[in-house]
Amino acid sequence: MHEPGAILLLSCYELGHQPLSLAMPLAYLRVAGYHPLAIDTAVQELPAAAIKRARLVAISVPMHTALRLGVGLGERIRAVNPGVHLCYYGLYAWLNRDYLLRELADSVIGGEIEVPLLGLVQALERGGPVTVPGVVTREQSSAPALVRVGFPVPARDVLPPPRHYAHLIINGQVVPAGYTEATRGCHHTCAHCPVVPIYRGRFFAIPRQVVLADIRQQVANGVRHITFGDPDFLNGPTHSLRICRALHEEFPDVTFDFTARIEHIVQHRNLMPEFRRLGCVFVVSAVELLSDRALKAIRKGHSRADVLEALRVCDDAGIALRPSLLLFTPWTTLGDYLELLEFIEEEELIEHVDPVHLSIRLLIPPGSALLEVPELRPYLGPLDEANFTYTWRHPDPRMDELQQAVAELAERATREGWDPYTTFAAIRALAWETAGKQPPSEPPRRRRKRPSPPRLTESWFC
Repeated sequence: MHEPGAILLLSCYELGHQPLSLAMPLAYLRVAGYHPLAIDTAVQELPAAAIKRARLVAISVPMHTALRLGVGLGERIRAVNPGVHLCYYGLYAWLNRDYLLRELADSVIGGEIEVPLLGLVQALERGGPVTVPGVVTREQSSAPALVRVGFPVPARDVLPPPRHYAHLIINGQVVPAGYTEATRGCHHTCAHCPVVPIYRGRFFAIPRQVVLADIRQQVANGVRHITFGDPDFLNGPTHSLRICRALHEEFPDVTFDFTARIEHIVQHRNLMPEFRRLGCVFVVSAVELLSDRALKAIRKGHSRADVLEALRVCDDAGIALRPSLLLFTPWTTLGDYLELLEFIEEEELIEHVDPVHLSIRLLIPPGSALLEVPELRPYLGPLDEANFTYTWRHPDPRMDELQQAVAELAERATREGWDPYTTFAAIRALAWETAGKQPPSEPPRRRRKRPSPPRLTESWFC
């Protein structure tokens, strides 16, 4: 396993970012004396020769889209190298481990993956059964690995350069964007979140010096904006603030964005002006819905009033709030959908919302905390293992039809580069027609009070 290429690390899709899910385990295995080959199949070709040479292939699947791509990739790998040990790692690997192990994989790793991955490599070297904590096989069960890792500086030297990944668009300029994380896991337990079944309210801080060294090497390669991809950057606000202060002191022209809960934006409102001074240009927050009934059902932890307050907090700080949305749930009515569209228009957020967010349908993967929510039971169908989700039907069939129509429209608009207002008008028309109403004849109102929001060139997909 020490020969170059005997270990093959693969990524399929990570929201247009250079994959940290390759860079971190690559560095960890290098420290242990191994020489993996890492390939991001979203932007690189995977040669058949690399597959044939590998003794272990580990595929990163941190989200649903990545898993769908990863299964197709695994089938190709099996065809080329039937005897290779095939491992899947990441949030969605762990949640769908039963299906993966039955159909394709030899092992699955969840949680903090570096220590179990190294243990798997060493077990394969020794031969015999794999009995490694944090690694699940057909013969061996295990809990996910929630152990502190001695984090190395991520190894990015063999990954494609920043020009292949998402860029920041701000004030008419386009600049290369990088990606890192300051924490893993999350303190909170929203029922619909894939982090919860694995971390169950725990989170781990990555040492400040490691995060800053990772940023430093990306800036040296031309990056001028950093996305902090933590599930919630404000789980550890002191830790995050210290990193941003050090980032700004060393690279005052580098901007950044992060993800934070609505309630954390409100709770830490006093920190937001400083984050802006340090270079924060936008914050992504899982608004999800405005319906208090639906928010309560998914245990989101905020209310409609909190969303309005968080928006004001960000406005006052001069930071754009970019909502992520989950509009199609069993508890969301057609009236709720129309109200949300009206809210987006009134608050001049049309340019803040990627069109795909107006089409997102609730996913219920195996092990989801949603399965513990009694309010879901009337709508829940069987598990569709091959699509990695439990089926469910909306009590109002019009909502299922609207979701499909909006998804198709949003995909087309993104592919063809429609103007945000044109896209919004088309989606608004679909929603009004679904409700049996005549769509508004006037175009959506253009923003008047808000500046053009910064955004990344890669739309967000789950």
